[in-house]
Amino acid sequence: MKALLYRQPGGPEVLEYVDVPDPEPGERDVVIDVAATALNHLDVVQRNGWYALPGFTLPHIAGMDVVGTVSAVGTGVSRVKVGDRVVVDPSMAEVPDGSKLAGRGDLYGDLGVIGGNIDGGYASQCLAPETHVHLIPDSMDWHQAACFPTAFLTAWHALFPVGRLMAGETVMIHAAGSGVSMAGIQLAKHAGAIVLATAGSDDKCERALELGADHVLNNRTGDVTGWAKTVTNGVGVDMVFDHVGPALWAQSMFSLRTRGRLVNCGNTTGDTATIPSLGFMFHMGIQILGSDPYSYEEFAEAWAVYTSSGMRSVIDSVFPLSDAAAAQAKMMSSDFFGKILLEP
Repeated sequence: MKALLYRQPGGPEVLEYVDVPDPEPGERDVVIDVAATALNHLDVVQRNGWYALPGFTLPHIAGMDVVGTVSAVGTGVSRVKVGDRVVVDPSMAEVPDGSKLAGRGDLYGDLGVIGGNIDGGYASQCLAPETHVHLIPDSMDWHQAACFPTAFLTAWHALFPVGRLMAGETVMIHAAGSGVSMAGIQLAKHAGAIVLATAGSDDKCERALELGADHVLNNRTGDVTGWAKTVTNGVGVDMVFDHVGPALWAQSMFSLRTRGRLVNCGNTTGDTATIPSLGFMFHMGIQILGSDPYSYEEFAEAWAVYTSSGMRSVIDSVFPLSDAAAAQAKMMSSDFFGKILLEP
């Protein structure tokens, strides 16, 4: 099969479009003919050598968000059949014996992640356990399905199991043009929350309103904390959903109401953030919550909501797999709104 891989860390020049052996399924595995895969920041930071998941090795085939058609099944597979259209849960928690990917399910250690530390969707085929593929409705196209796994599960877990967001609460979501934040806006609205969204341009703010945000602000020109207080009549927001990190950390904290929650699931602008005021934090009862890996059961729950609720993913652009370097460059430029996809 064809695959885009790299054998050493570096810039786009280390990416190689080459022939590699076809995957062979174990007893409980399926082989998927990849129709599309969506880009994520992890694809680039691991390629550059800035960060790597535990268990990461080279050479590596990236691509965590994989959709396609089942083309081969192991002898013990019963949940799906050849010809089924499926989306892949990339987290290898609770993989059954009989799969070649079993034994990598430590959520807080060497968790296996397809496209993260296991070969993923930057290829014409991908291996997955039968327990970790879910049927795509006939009415849903490949692109909409490919946008779901990483973005929606990250947002789902941060907002609900970790952040405990409830109907009627206010949540502020940064980086509204990113896939995770677009998922968060829609999931929070579906849950009955009031959504405040910030982004780095007026255009992105307008598009966040189209996704359901109730209030928007350009965070490069506006006063985030003052705006949040104004919108909430001086009270502050119940929750901040953040994956930006230090660039908006202080503004996020001071935007919270008494006993508000700052839920973090990313470090796009850096890995070190300073608590701006310990006095404010303990006096106001502020909670800072790290959003850990999602559980196996959550994928099916979130997929059911996504496929039945009318939610949609915004597609920024689609590149051929052989042109993944250009796709990654666009993602790192921040000059995009929505998900960037690759097709073999």
